[in-house]
Amino acid sequence: MSRWKELPAELHPQVRQLIVRLRRLKDHNELSTRRLATKTGYSAKSWQRYLNGRSLPPRAAVEAMARVGGDDPARLLVMHEIAAQRWAEAKAVTVDTPEDFSPAPELTPAKHQPYGRHLRAAVAAGAVVTAMSVSAALLLAVRLTEARAQLAHDRGDAVVTAPATVSASLVPVIYTCRLEQREGRWHANLSPATDILLSNTQVGPEVAEAQCLLHRAGTAPGEIDGVFGPKTRRAVERMQKRNGLIVNGVIDPPTWQALREAAPK
Repeated sequence: MSRWKELPAELHPQVRQLIVRLRRLKDHNELSTRRLATKTGYSAKSWQRYLNGRSLPPRAAVEAMARVGGDDPARLLVMHEIAAQRWAEAKAVTVDTPEDFSPAPELTPAKHQPYGRHLRAAVAAGAVVTAMSVSAALLLAVRLTEARAQLAHDRGDAVVTAPATVSASLVPVIYTCRLEQREGRWHANLSPATDILLSNTQVGPEVAEAQCLLHRAGTAPGEIDGVFGPKTRRAVERMQKRNGLIVNGVIDPPTWQALREAAPK
């Protein structure tokens, strides 16, 4: 068992959680930083910085550690995404102070420039933090589990409820596409939706169903996570343009029809 240094006190708890998880993987597999470097392609010095909280490991390094340590990469990568948001937020709110606050010989407009410059920097930093908070909410957004969709499918339910929207109470889910063609229409077996409207910030198996069909149609939306984010919207717009539909980035009944009937591009 390694004798670890105390992590920096200023680390956000979610960054700390990721690093502690990586430390445990290293200890459990009895890996020295040199062996870890050999197996992951990242130097021993880099791993020392990562595991001591002086630098955030890149996504590829975390994925390599999961592979080497036999851990679930999906879980580790979700932890990394959250940690990366917190790390970026901590940097964004750090505004440099002026190097010299000594008074100017005369009271001229130039004397007020440092104040204006740093005020603008503070406003910009606040905007960055807000944007990152929204991204974090989307990442942590609630995604309804596959079990609910599968249960509805097994029972043959015909009623499709409105999809949920992003909130702080759900956990990330990665859905599995089970594509099949029945009576000339494509299904991913996550939701029977055909006319429900889907747009930005909505989540759930209905969104995952559409993502699977978008991927099959040749306009990949990224991960099949059931979250209607920017990548999914862009994929919808590309698909609508290809099929001569109104390009609005919304999955409406005509778009559903094209997704279920379209031949792959």
